[in-house]
Order: sequence, then structure tokens, then C-alpha cells
Amino acid sequence: MSLHHPSRPSGGAWAAAVVWAALPLFSCGLATPFTIGFAAFWLRSVGQLVAAGLYTVNVGVFIIAITMYDQVDDIPEPMSTIVSLMFVAGWIGSVIHSGILVPAMARARSGRPAMAGAPSGPPGTYPPPNVHQRTTTPTAHRRPGEPDWIGHYRVLQPLGRGGQGAVYLAMAPNGVRVAVKVLHDLVDETARARFAREVDAARRVATFSTARVLDVSITGQSAYIVSEYVEGPSLEQLVRRHGPRDEDGLTRLALSTSGALAAIHKAGVVHRDFKPSNVLIGHDGPRVIDFGIARALDQVTVTSGKMVGTPAYMSPEQLSGTPVGPPSDVFSWAVTMMFAATGRPAFGEDTVPAIFNRVLTFHPDLSPLPQSLRGVVGVCLAKRPEDRPSASDVMLAIVH
Repeated sequence: MSLHHPSRPSGGAWAAAVVWAALPLFSCGLATPFTIGFAAFWLRSVGQLVAAGLYTVNVGVFIIAITMYDQVDDIPEPMSTIVSLMFVAGWIGSVIHSGILVPAMARARSGRPAMAGAPSGPPGTYPPPNVHQRTTTPTAHRRPGEPDWIGHYRVLQPLGRGGQGAVYLAMAPNGVRVAVKVLHDLVDETARARFAREVDAARRVATFSTARVLDVSITGQSAYIVSEYVEGPSLEQLVRRHGPRDEDGLTRLALSTSGALAAIHKAGVVHRDFKPSNVLIGHDGPRVIDFGIARALDQVTVTSGKMVGTPAYMSPEQLSGTPVGPPSDVFSWAVTMMFAATGRPAFGEDTVPAIFNRVLTFHPDLSPLPQSLRGVVGVCLAKRPEDRPSASDVMLAIVH
């Protein structure tokens, strides 16, 4: 089952790939170093580059041998036989090699934008690039073993790796840059179907302070989710590098993130893993990411012995195993605001048992917060979920 609509190579792409593959045949293999070299560039493949080098050596030996003598018959044995066998093997091998690469070359043509940053896919499939999306080529290099493609998305560079999966910056078929998260734990059909339902709900979330969910696939070797790419550091990275936020910055952060949670909850979704690393600071303000994923992974991680959530930001009900709803996100939001104000989690970051004990029994010092936020953050840290306000009420309390 897949919830995205794949873009198939056009007839022109197939025709161009076939013409490319025919060049070694009609050139007696002499054009092979150039055609396979082009494939190495087009597919971003080191293996094809090595093959192009081998074909170059083969053709070079043949050319050198025939230019050393006035006639082919003058080439002495066994050099004549060896050169002839190398030439024929290279010619036949290049024709077969090129034929095998035709589908990959055609797909690569369909995934490459006609103009950098300009949509080339069907209108309406993705929104056009906008100001918050990166327009320059990333300079980071992928590590060995990193994928070149994830579904129909060309991988540009890795963005991060965590317990749920790996995140990549990629390019969609129409040239828009997106974030693709590949999930490790969705290995059976039941888990993947649950994931698809959760993400379908997440796609209904209002997008004013969230990163939009654009696509999802639950077929193939790994499930993945595609979302809007927000250029900028996470709140965790920002605070670690530049220190706690000032009063105005904290107020803006609290208002935008509580509004994002209100929109998420209105769509019937519970984030379950709200924390500083899931708040990206774009040039147009904070954006909440990764909502709708944790619940889909909940049953999988329970059966595999893994934990859903980050201990320092988990709510008491997450730790005690009681039902988790929107109040859990509100608790995690308050802990995140404390981190933004102090540079450290409200319940510490030492051992997991010590953190759990503090979450369940300890009331943190709220004095580092501005006076305007102490009251609302304090009530959001109530141990009982029914004593906490909704995200909408939090937003209204900050405004008033």
C-alpha cells in the first residue's frame, strides 16, 4: 500500500535512455567510456565511474595497439589475439551494461528538475518552492552506504539520525527540496497500516507553525514520510550554541509552539514526542515537526522493548503506562519552555531512573522564566493530566 502517486518516466526520457544505450553498439564500443562516464555523473554512482575507467583502459589499449603498426595483420601474436579478445569483450559487455542501465537512466531523467529550483512535475502535485526552502546546493557529502534515492526522491545529504530513523534532505520530482524520514521499526504490515492511518491524520493539521506532511510510503524495504523542509537549527541546537532565550524570544516561542500543538490536537493527533529537537527555528518562526509518528510506532516499540519518547521530556502518564492524550503534549511543551529558558531540561539529564523519579515527584524551580510565563508553565507541569490546560488555553493565557 502506498499513499503517494509516483511520477513515471516520460516517453522522451525512455527514448533518450535508449539512444544513450545504443551508442556503444553503433560505435563498436569506442564511445563506451563517454557513455558510462555520463551514467556515473547522471546516477551519482561511484561504481559506474570505476566501470568507465575500465572501459577507458580497454579502448586505450586497442587504440595504442593499432596505431603502433601500419596494418592490423602486422600485430604479432599473442598480442593480436589478446587485443582482439579485449576489444570484442569490451564491445559486447558495454552493450549489455548499457541495456541494463536503461531503466535507471530513464528514472533519473524523470527525477531531475528541468531547472534548479523550478517545478517540472505536474502542477498541483507539490507546492512551488518558497522563501523558507534552501536554494543553494548542500555541501555535505553522504557517507558510504547512504541511499542515492528514497522512492522518487533524490537524496542530497543526510540531516540527522535518531531512534526512530534517519532524516535526509532530498529533492522531489518537481525540484522542491523536502525532508525525508526513513523509519526503521515498521517491519510488518500491521505496523505499516497503523503508521499510514496516523500520518493521514497528521496531514490534516493546520500548517501555520508546523512542517507540512507532503507524502508517505509504506511499501518497499523501508517506510518513509516526506515533509516540508525547514532550513534552520532545532531549538536544542540553538540553545546549546547561543544560550537560553530572552523574554521576548521565549514569549514568541511559547506562543507559536502552543498554537502548533493546538492545531495538532484539533486534527485528532497527539504528538507524544514534543521536545526541543522537534522544534525547528526557521527564518519565519518556529515549526513543530514529527507529529503523528510516535503513536504509530508505539505498539512496535513496546513489543521490541524500545521506548517511545525522550525521558527528560516525557509526561508522568507516559512513564506510568496510563492513557496518553493531548495533556501529555502540554506537559512536554512546558518542559521544553524550561529548557529554552535555562539551557537544561527541567528534570535533569543524568540517569533514566533519576529523571523518571523527578518527573513523577519533583516540581522544578520556575524562577528562570519571565513572570508572564511562570503561571501557565507551572500549571502545565501538573502531575495529573486533568489538572493541565489545553494547548488552546495555553495560547490564550500567553496572549492575555
